[in-house]
Amino acid sequence: MKGTKTTFLIFLFCSFCMSAYSQQPIKVVIAGLSHDHVHNILKEYNKGTVTLIGIVEADKSLQEKYSKLYHVPQELFSDDLPSLLSKKKPDVVLGYNPVAEHVNLVRVCAPLKIPVMVEKPLAATLDQAREIAKLAAQYNVQVLTNYETTWYPSYHEVYKNIENDSIGSIKKMVVHDGHQGPKEIGCSKEFLDWLTDPVKNGAGALNDFGCYGADLMTWLMKGQRPIAVTAIARHYKPSIYPKVEDDATIILEYPQATGQIEASWNWPYSIKDLEVFGEKGYYHALNSTDIFSRMRENKTADVKAQLLEAPLNDPIIYLKAVLKQKINSKNDLSSLTYNMIVMEILDAAKRSVKEGRRIIL
Repeated sequence: MKGTKTTFLIFLFCSFCMSAYSQQPIKVVIAGLSHDHVHNILKEYNKGTVTLIGIVEADKSLQEKYSKLYHVPQELFSDDLPSLLSKKKPDVVLGYNPVAEHVNLVRVCAPLKIPVMVEKPLAATLDQAREIAKLAAQYNVQVLTNYETTWYPSYHEVYKNIENDSIGSIKKMVVHDGHQGPKEIGCSKEFLDWLTDPVKNGAGALNDFGCYGADLMTWLMKGQRPIAVTAIARHYKPSIYPKVEDDATIILEYPQATGQIEASWNWPYSIKDLEVFGEKGYYHALNSTDIFSRMRENKTADVKAQLLEAPLNDPIIYLKAVLKQKINSKNDLSSLTYNMIVMEILDAAKRSVKEGRRIIL
């Protein structure tokens, strides 16, 4: 009876903690409206899970578009981040602007001790990423990178199973990410304008989708940097994407493992999956929930991953926990530490494509 009572009290405590995470809105400033992922945070605003204290966007048509879609008061809009932050102090600035402009957010926010979370990848170039890391260290401020796949229960279950030595040490990882193409799936013109620009995005599919695999492999390898990177890029649709590659394959060499990243705007369907081969078995996270496994004895299984618990189940709940120092984000999928390695991988991949050779890190 005593054990049952204790379990019940623990359950109540956990429920209270999860409720606390979800019921205390953080104050956010949105920087940029040209990234289509901005719909996600504005939906949270409409649900009341965040307090929106400002939106910085110079394009008046985008201001009008999102003001109507999400009933955002006109007085919340600004076209100048330093001016807005001189009047209002958010808990965090969220970047939904071109990747090459992420560094500009950190230049403004870091001296003010305001954390920043950007949509993946961290930056357009390794030099930009290094400046971001330098500013974050100088001012002791959090800079995080948000990936859709960070919140996939299936990926976390695969990671946990590997941690429990279910398949032995990792020997090979394969990640597929992409879709039919950003224009083909109906991305907005404002998004396409910079997503398909080699300067504003840093590359095409290589940056846009290659970053997912680089981040996941860095996580699975516990922050280990690959010893070498080899990549090839293809331009299958130059009439649609004249400035950037639309398909990339990146090979990562580790001392005891190999990673293969398949990033493309040419898949016949949208795909985000993860395969891990170990000494004794194999896991395939087919999507956000479904996992197929095959062990050495040829035993197979299809399972649904368990739902993630707060604060690792949602970017806003996670962000609240990080800002309140409830969790240490140093070595996770969103961390600056891991995303600097991601940027090294992407930079090496671009150099490999350009120079036609294996790049040793």
